[in-house]
Amino acid sequence: MPLTLDRLALFTDTWVPQVNGVARTLDRLVAECHRRGVETLVITPEDADADDRLPGIERWPARPFWAYPQLHMASPSAARARERLAAFRPTLVHAATPFGIGLSGRQAARALGLPLVTSYHTHFSAYLEHYRLQALDVVSWPFLRWFHNGGRRTFVPTHDVARQVEANGFRGVRVWGRGIDADRFSPAHRSDALRARLGCTRDTCLVAYVGRLAPEKGIDTAMAAMAPLLAGARDRVHFALVGDGPAEERLRASAPLGTTFLGRLEGAALAEFYACADVFLFPSTTETFGNVVLEAMASGVAVVSHHDGPTAEFAHAGTALPVDVRSASAITAAVRALMDDPMRRHQLASAGRQEALRRGWSRIWDDLFGAYGAAISDGPIATRAAARPTTGRSGAVKPSRGLRLRAHERAS
Repeated sequence: MPLTLDRLALFTDTWVPQVNGVARTLDRLVAECHRRGVETLVITPEDADADDRLPGIERWPARPFWAYPQLHMASPSAARARERLAAFRPTLVHAATPFGIGLSGRQAARALGLPLVTSYHTHFSAYLEHYRLQALDVVSWPFLRWFHNGGRRTFVPTHDVARQVEANGFRGVRVWGRGIDADRFSPAHRSDALRARLGCTRDTCLVAYVGRLAPEKGIDTAMAAMAPLLAGARDRVHFALVGDGPAEERLRASAPLGTTFLGRLEGAALAEFYACADVFLFPSTTETFGNVVLEAMASGVAVVSHHDGPTAEFAHAGTALPVDVRSASAITAAVRALMDDPMRRHQLASAGRQEALRRGWSRIWDDLFGAYGAAISDGPIATRAAARPTTGRSGAVKPSRGLRLRAHERAS
């Protein structure tokens, strides 16, 4: 029988108030731990905007990351992590990120012989492809495999991601899905007053985006796609974006007329914004899940998103309008089709809402905490060999057979 989780130590390089899917998911995890009577210790970088009221959150000195100043990075310190873990005596250690804080937790847990699990939240291969750095796959995959195979489980958000990381030699992979609070994100929060403030009438099609304003999110393609629609029928369509990020200033300067940037929204204001939209446009191909897509679906909004990858597991034909979002013309055609067909918008919004209602958090948490218990019950992870990925001409990583890991790639 799996053992019980009493104390969880979570090491993460991103945490609220940062607005991203990883931080929000981990914040929800800690809240669920407290609901179940599990004591938690969260180790995360310091943040000038933080207002931590919950006990058990420890912030380490950090500096802004050069490529994304809103993200703060801390230097690894396995010694400091060992001291904290020795004092806290966790039942389980969860290293959520493979950077300074996560590395510290991984090394300290292994040094102390504590049960360790990891989670894979960032689609590094897709990021490298976006920035045309696929050649770095031969470096990133061995490092990520070393990091994650040091634990007893690696949790991923979708089956699509599970297949990819298993093909690259990850062991102990389990799907930790994502749920939705369908009362918090609901069509009931639609506000005519907010639509009016955005310059929208009842007949205006409000196209919305929520997420980080960064190049890898496909915002430039979305802007290019919306430009002809806004130029041709500005009284019929409006584009509104919620979020911040390193590309915000540039995007504001180049955005077509009929575009509004609302900055960061949270809580009731965010839920209201979703519900006011008629179309939710999500142009990213670098997601491991796409929490905002599910939030839009729960809010009763027709979704245009990528036709392939993790998001397509729930935003597929029938519940959304999937297209190749790397193509501005494909996005333009999809949004125009929904602008011109209110009935189709309504059908997709209703189907999306029903899909979201089937994805409540209760079962997801039961599955995760069951997997936590099984990981605690396992013996120490074996240092087994796994296939080392090779890189083809295109830069895509593919698993090779009969190859043993080099010494520095073995779990250590």
